Amino acid sequence: KHINTDYYAAEEELKGKIEEIRFENVSFAYDDAKSNALKNIDLEIKAGDVVAFVGKSGSGKTTIVNLIPRFFETTEGRLLINGHDIKNISLKKYRDLIGIVPQESFLFSGTISENISFGKENVSQEEIVKAAKMANAYEFIKELPEGFETEVGERGVMLSGGQKQRVAIAGVVAMEPKCIVMDEPTAMLDPVGRREVLKTVHKLRKQKKVTVILITHYMEEVVDADKIFVMDHGKVVMEGSPKEIFSKVDELKSYRLDVPQVTILADELRKRGLDIPKGILRKEELVEAVERLTSENGEKK
Repeated sequence: KHINTDYYAAEEELKGKIEEIRFENVSFAYDDAKSNALKNIDLEIKAGDVVAFVGKSGSGKTTIVNLIPRFFETTEGRLLINGHDIKNISLKKYRDLIGIVPQESFLFSGTISENISFGKENVSQEEIVKAAKMANAYEFIKELPEGFETEVGERGVMLSGGQKQRVAIAGVVAMEPKCIVMDEPTAMLDPVGRREVLKTVHKLRKQKKVTVILITHYMEEVVDADKIFVMDHGKVVMEGSPKEIFSKVDELKSYRLDVPQVTILADELRKRGLDIPKGILRKEELVEAVERLTSENGEKK
C-alpha cells in the first residue's frame, strides 16, 4: 500500500547518515496482484558503494527502487536503515538523505540555476556551480549564451535529453543526499548522454562518498559497480562483483540479459581452449590477455 507522506513514525536516530540498507526476507505484492513482485529478498547495500540492479522489464528492479525511499510498505520481511526498521524512522528526515533520479527527469520552466537550486533552500551560486561540475553539466552550461541563467523552457524543452538529465542530477547533488537512487537514468539517452551520466555516477562515489543505487538493463553500464544484483521474476538470482557476475556468461544469457560483446568473445575463446581469464569486462583487458598468450607462445617456439 501507499504511504501517507505526512506520517511520522516513532523516530529512530539516523544522525544524518545512511550507513547501511538491508533487506531481510522482504516480499512485496501490489494491490490486487495475483503474485508477489518481490520474493524473499535478502541483500545489503553498504555506504559509499555503487550498487547495480539489473534485469529485464518486470524483474522487480523498479519495485526495489520504490521500497528504498518508502514509497510502498513491504508486504513481508523488514527493510533496515542503519539497523533500524524503516517503519520506525521519521519519513521526512530519512527522505532528506535520499536523492532520486528517474528515467525521464522533470525540469520546470525557469533558468538552469533555478532548477538546480530548487530542492534546497538558500543554495549559493558557488554550490550551484559545484553541483553542475559534479554532474558533468558545467561544460555545456558555460557554453550557453546566458550560462546558468539560460531559460530551459517548459519541461526542459530547450535542452537535449542528456543535458536535461545532467541538470536534473545536478539538482539532486545540490541537495547533498547520502544516497542517490537512479532508476534507468540513461534509458532515454543517446550513447554520448549515457557516458556522461555514468561518469557522474562514479564521480559521486569517488569524490562525494555518496551511495549510488543504479537500476538498469544495460549490462555494459555496470562494469564499474562495486556490487551487482541480477533480478528475475522478483528474485535476486545472482549477486557479486562485476568480475564474478560477468564470468558466468551462459547464466546471464539464461536471464535474457544482453552481455557485452567483449565478454562473450572472451568466453568463446576460453571455450576453445585459450587461457583467457574469466570475467573480462573491457576491450583493453581482452587485448592484453591475447597479447600475453601470443608472447608466451612465441617464447615457447
